[in-house]
Amino acid sequence: MLATAVMAVHFLVLAYIVLGAFLAWRWPRALVVHVPFLLWGMGIAFLGFVCPLTELENWLRGRDGDPDGFIAEYLDGVLYPDEYLVASRVLAAVVVVASYTGAVVLWRRRRATAPPEPLRPPAGR
Repeated sequence: MLATAVMAVHFLVLAYIVLGAFLAWRWPRALVVHVPFLLWGMGIAFLGFVCPLTELENWLRGRDGDPDGFIAEYLDGVLYPDEYLVASRVLAAVVVVASYTGAVVLWRRRRATAPPEPLRPPAGR
C-alpha cells in the first residue's frame, strides 16, 4: 500500500515538474518551489541521476536494485511507445519553456500596467 502511495506521489511530482510553472502565471512566488523540482527532474532525465522516489518505491515493493525506474515501468511503452522517449522529453521541455515564457510575459505586462507606487519618506525621519 505504501509503494502505491509513493507511485501516486511520483505521478504528481512528474506532473508538477512539467506543468508547475503555470502556477507562476497567477502566483509568481510558486517558482521558488518549482525551480528545485525542475532541476531535480532535469538531472534525472538528462544526467542520469537516480530518483529517490523510485528507489523508495522499489524498496517498498521488495525490488532493491531493480534497474527499471518509475518512468521505464509506468510511462515508457504505457503512455507512449518506447520509440517516442526522446520526443516525450522534448515535448515536456517545450511545455516547461512555454510556461516560463508565459510567466515572464505576464509579469512584464502587469508591471507595465501597474500604477506607480507613491513616494514614501525614508524610514526614521
